[in-house]
Amino acid sequence: MSSPEVLAHRGFAGLFPENTIGAATDAAAYEETTMIEIDVQPASCGTPVVFHDDRLDGTRDGRPTTDGSGLVWETSLEELAETHVLGTDETVPTLSALLEALPESVGVNVELKNPGSADLRFAEALSGTDRDDRRDHWAPFVDRVVSDCDGFGGEVLFSSFYEGALAATRDVAPDYPAAALVADSVEDGLEIARRYDCEAVHPPRNQVRGTALASESYGPIPADEPEIDLLEVAHEEGRTVNVWTVDTWLQFEQLAEAGVDGIIVDYPGLEKSVAPAE
Repeated sequence: MSSPEVLAHRGFAGLFPENTIGAATDAAAYEETTMIEIDVQPASCGTPVVFHDDRLDGTRDGRPTTDGSGLVWETSLEELAETHVLGTDETVPTLSALLEALPESVGVNVELKNPGSADLRFAEALSGTDRDDRRDHWAPFVDRVVSDCDGFGGEVLFSSFYEGALAATRDVAPDYPAAALVADSVEDGLEIARRYDCEAVHPPRNQVRGTALASESYGPIPADEPEIDLLEVAHEEGRTVNVWTVDTWLQFEQLAEAGVDGIIVDYPGLEKSVAPAE
């Protein structure tokens, strides 16, 4: 059994202040890190910044996510540059600044989180007319993101839960690999992956059949054994399967044994439970 590739979730968010330059560069220093997974959305001027939530005033484990407030896409770059993350000296970075700080030896999984609007269609396979509308909705922001990524010398993978984001990515940057993020519907996730010929699919950890994790709920995703064997189908279609998000070595080992290609993790070192292939 070979060990799956390691994607550092928000820059190993279990150890470092998520989605910051410090987290990304610290995560890149670990030998096992293949990619840094980050989230992007626009500041008020449209410049892509690296942040997960819609609002700056959320919480993580009871701690304020930042010392700021309000919607990210209504906040200026100047304010974001002074907004501290999780009580640290790290601030909300622009995408271009974070990429500039990373070595080209590590890849970046850029999750297209929000184009600057509450008008979204989460993890939903859309009809033809809706697809065109959603693609146009995302296109200006995706164009800004791709422009920033064009200057990075390492590998870049775009992913999203939103079909409109993937449609815009294929229009704006057809040469970049893309991944469909899957939520509670494996069928919809695979349909979207096929529609845009995505190189990868990214299911949650309880959507891989044949593992104990499939019988556990994960966030809003219920504890039901998936009817579709996503791993088998994706591999038959030539797509890589990277699973999100794992925070224990036991979870990592289960998914490695199932044969997934990559695992998005909150902590480094989890892959050490997997015996090297002989």
